[in-house]
Amino acid sequence: MNFLKIVLAGTAAAAALSTSALAADCPIKVGVLHSLSGTMAISETTLKDTMLMLIDEQNAKGGVLDCQLEAVVVDPASDWPLFAEKARELLTVHNVDVIFGNWTSVSRKSVLPVIEELNGLLFYPVQYEGEESSKNVFYTGAAPNQQAIPATDYFLEELGVEKFALLGTDYVYPRTTNNILEAYLQQKGIAADDIFVNYTPFGHSDWSKIVADVVALGADGKKVGVISTINGDANIGFYKELAAAGINADDIPVVAFSVGEEELSGLDTSNLVGHLAAWNYFQSAEDEANEAFVVKWKELMGEDRVTNDPMEAHYIGFNMWVNAATEAGTTEVDAVRAAMYGQEFPNLTGGTAVMLPNHHLAKPVLIGEIQADGQFDIISQTEEVAGDAWTDYLPESAVLTSDWKDLGCGMYNTETKTCVQTLSNY
Repeated sequence: MNFLKIVLAGTAAAAALSTSALAADCPIKVGVLHSLSGTMAISETTLKDTMLMLIDEQNAKGGVLDCQLEAVVVDPASDWPLFAEKARELLTVHNVDVIFGNWTSVSRKSVLPVIEELNGLLFYPVQYEGEESSKNVFYTGAAPNQQAIPATDYFLEELGVEKFALLGTDYVYPRTTNNILEAYLQQKGIAADDIFVNYTPFGHSDWSKIVADVVALGADGKKVGVISTINGDANIGFYKELAAAGINADDIPVVAFSVGEEELSGLDTSNLVGHLAAWNYFQSAEDEANEAFVVKWKELMGEDRVTNDPMEAHYIGFNMWVNAATEAGTTEVDAVRAAMYGQEFPNLTGGTAVMLPNHHLAKPVLIGEIQADGQFDIISQTEEVAGDAWTDYLPESAVLTSDWKDLGCGMYNTETKTCVQTLSNY
């Protein structure tokens, strides 16, 4: 080989090595941002365990881009400002390539300025209030039109509910969701006086007066239903008080948006049979992929551990991220984001999740009825519903759409044909 050929060969080899190094620096670090202590640990610890399982499974397949994945786990301890500090730590100290995390919307709102400033990438796996669109977040949980609105329709159309008690924990998700539901119910002909709204702090334990107020709402004989956006361990006291008051699902049905198999696993559910939850997944879904997922989970964590909806959201989001990074040939955030649009991955209920240009998934809506064993009997399931970042039921949002793929805008005003830069609750 002559000198020129040696130089060219060496240059090509160096370029190939450089390209490989740019594609992914090994190991690829995956941030896990979930509360392992505090009031939200009851829900979030399982999501940390889910991510560790998914990362181990992917490493057994060879990792991503010829690199192993390394989980970097931090504990923001149910402290909302601490979520922002831990997100910054993940991105600047640990140099993670992606973050999977958060449960409450107030924690996500805390993290949002940090990941936008540092161009991080967050996969958020929990149902939320919508009214937000960030190019740095993929929302793999349900938007209101994939949970709250269908559940309300079920109350109206299937159960004949005439009066509504909207009970929530006092933070952004319940308040915004209930604002949407109040507007929606009034458009459906429910009088404002027939809607009772109440908020309680995280960890609230004395539910006697609130339950009494809900019972009093039906004093005129009209059927009352409770829509619950109560989060965390406050649910334990709420359901215990319902049982103590002798209320069953035939008397006053409850549909919960933040109570799943994990929350019920610590309760005596014998008095809760018949009450409902609305999610996009239940452990009881009859699908081969779900059966395998549940078996794997129980083998690793123990027979008494259950699966739930946010776990499936992490399962979908993680696998889409793996496929997008592989397609992009890099874990670089902008390249992965571009490769995410149109990503498809089988969900665990027999359908296919699709990532939309608004950073939301197309997902089915399931209504489940609580059984004595803490599982849910799926009594209603839709086809895949496209998640909507901006609700149709609040005037300031009805004119907005999100399209990061073609419009490059999360708040595009369809009337003025302009990209809105800010919104009061964003």
